[in-house]
Amino acid sequence: MRLILSRKGFDSAAGGCPSPIFPDGSMLSLPIPSKGSPHRYSQLSWRGHNVGELVERLTRGKVRRDFDAHLDPDLRRDLCPRPGDWRAAFGQVSSAQGHLRKQGVAEGDLFLFWGLFRRVDEQGRWIGRPEHHLWGWMQVGLVAPVDAVVRKGGASWSWARGHPHLHRPEDPTNTLYLAAEHLRLPKLSHPLPGAGTFDVAQASRRLSCAAARTPSEWCLPEGFKTRREAPPLSYHADSARWSQAHGRTHLRVVSRGQEFVLNLDRYPGVVDWVAGVIGVG
Repeated sequence: MRLILSRKGFDSAAGGCPSPIFPDGSMLSLPIPSKGSPHRYSQLSWRGHNVGELVERLTRGKVRRDFDAHLDPDLRRDLCPRPGDWRAAFGQVSSAQGHLRKQGVAEGDLFLFWGLFRRVDEQGRWIGRPEHHLWGWMQVGLVAPVDAVVRKGGASWSWARGHPHLHRPEDPTNTLYLAAEHLRLPKLSHPLPGAGTFDVAQASRRLSCAAARTPSEWCLPEGFKTRREAPPLSYHADSARWSQAHGRTHLRVVSRGQEFVLNLDRYPGVVDWVAGVIGVG
């Protein structure tokens, strides 16, 4: 089983600001702007709020409500109207998809999605430091090439027409990862669907160290500690990026790469951490 730590959502480059953590602790990963995607921000709603109004306010109008939103990974059924057979899904393409393929990502592997977040006050003003937080999960139930399988699948794939990766030009690397129906993970405290989001910020799902100078200084469980006989988290082979302190593993995260992959069979201690961050609610 592989763990994929996947960077998604607003940041200083895509969107121009972090995703918000609201005063009540609720959090929403904002999909990045992307011309040609089938959804506009104004068509999305979350907890009674129009997402278009949220992005306009948080970006001070740099991202407008009528901009196209790249809703990927698409994990929340209630963001917009859906067909009855809708499934959570994530798309990848080009070199990022090549990395997932080379790492052998397949059915049963688990994505944990993370991004840049910052708290806002009651007036919508940014407060505190930006931090990296986990915001969702998806266990892979099926890997489907978009051109060779999805577009040729007829009615059985009609539910996927709203996914942005079906609105891209033909590309043999374009791939759709579909969520499993149920999450299969050892030591999970209660049954969960194969994909979902974390609606409330928790310290246990914060990746950035509490006193970090930058969000990319991560504080991870000891189970991530690198070993000579096992490849570390992909893109992080440089031993100078890793250190140990106070029973925790510290990592300076690279700025390149969208997905970082770890073989959990070689790092079994990380499995308990994964079950904990998902199962805590």
